[in-house]
Amino acid sequence: MGPNKWRTPDDANRGAGLIGPNAILQLLPVLERAGGQPLRDQVMAAAGVFAPPSDEGMMPEGPAARMHQALRAIEPEMAPSLAWAAGERTARYIMARRIPKPAQLLLRVLPAALAAPLLSKAIARHAWTFAGSGEFAVTGPLVFEIRDNPIVRGEVSKTPLCHWHAAVFETLFRSLVDTRLRCAEESCCATGAPACRFVLNRG
Repeated sequence: MGPNKWRTPDDANRGAGLIGPNAILQLLPVLERAGGQPLRDQVMAAAGVFAPPSDEGMMPEGPAARMHQALRAIEPEMAPSLAWAAGERTARYIMARRIPKPAQLLLRVLPAALAAPLLSKAIARHAWTFAGSGEFAVTGPLVFEIRDNPIVRGEVSKTPLCHWHAAVFETLFRSLVDTRLRCAEESCCATGAPACRFVLNRG
């Protein structure tokens, strides 16, 4: 299995409106650490999510989006750091469960100029696991865009909101390509931009 082929729960779940359950599952322990069960339950209740999703297969994107939106509404100051921590956990889950170890080893030993496009292609093949019905594109070896991003759909903000996505990209690329890489969301659908645009640069 090459480095651009991940193991996924079910490639048939590629349909619009589905997203990976880690959009919620990796956020829950972060909420518990930050504010205990009361904060976790408050965010879940506000999002209309009354039980954690199964970690098998995919789930509707609506509950995942509402979880992240509820967090931003309830804890606006902590939301960026909590979403980032959840994104780091999501990336570590992907490396532990989805990217075969031989592929990870290959990416780590390749020069960054070769490893980066390979990892970008792998991310693009399975973008629906974190982009849902949004339109994902790789616009450069280290540049990603999500149009109509469901995690911020309908929100209005003066600053970019997609800390969870940025953390996923940064953690994967720092772990598998170059430890000096940092990811910044340069534009966001919530600010009125046509796409959420993530750029990786050496810090």
